[in-house]
Amino acid sequence: MDHQPTGGNSLKKRKKLARMRRRGIYLLPNLMTTAALFAGFYSIVAAIDGNFVYACIAHYVAMIFDGMDGRLARLTHTESDFGKEYDSLSDMVAFGLAPAIVVYQWGLERLAEYGWAWGKLGWLAAFFYAVAAAMRLARFNTFHGKVDKAYFQGLPSPPAASLIIGMVWLGTDLGWTGGWTLALAFLVTAAAGALMVSQFTYSSFKEIKMTERISFSYALTVPLILIMVFINPPLVLCGLAYTYALTGPVTSLWRRSRREARRVAASGETAGDRERPGH
Repeated sequence: MDHQPTGGNSLKKRKKLARMRRRGIYLLPNLMTTAALFAGFYSIVAAIDGNFVYACIAHYVAMIFDGMDGRLARLTHTESDFGKEYDSLSDMVAFGLAPAIVVYQWGLERLAEYGWAWGKLGWLAAFFYAVAAAMRLARFNTFHGKVDKAYFQGLPSPPAASLIIGMVWLGTDLGWTGGWTLALAFLVTAAAGALMVSQFTYSSFKEIKMTERISFSYALTVPLILIMVFINPPLVLCGLAYTYALTGPVTSLWRRSRREARRVAASGETAGDRERPGH
């Protein structure tokens, strides 16, 4: 009789382990991740076929699904290590490889028309962006949970991809041509990669909670942005991407200037204190 509880507990543990082995993966959040991966893959295929507008639209579809999978996992309490790793691999394709291939097909490959060296620089810029995206995702996974969740260190890969995709879509819509367009594509691609691995901080907007009350004027911001997007999608989406990307360097310079001002003020007060005893 004394040994029955122990045997019962052991049987319960074995049943629990068996259920965990049969559980597999959660369907809903990983379905969103798969949709983001599909949109990224389609963006590559469309760019290879020369359909750059469809390639750009597919990027923003991937961003929507990428934003949904994590939130769905948290809301339904279906977070898992598998989901995190799968999401990172999906992000590498959708926001690392896809933008690099899109911008290469759109303009960087034509740098070869200006000489052998320029052609090499074109695909090297695309490769640099892809490497920077991989390193950005690896750094995020390594330091996840160890840093302030309100901020990102370095430009996140989806907004970085939007710098490239926004430029391609706007350039396609406006019919940009000429050498200056190729130079712009090169500079934007390299800058997007550099911002991802930089030390600049960017707001994650995770401090905004859906259950909290907000002001009426703030609530109007979202529909106004949507209206602007529908009026001119390439121009507005490109503008939003570049505005967010600039917040990192601008905020960093502003903080540095404030620290310098406080340091000068502190040194001035110290010098004043030293002069007083002499008088």
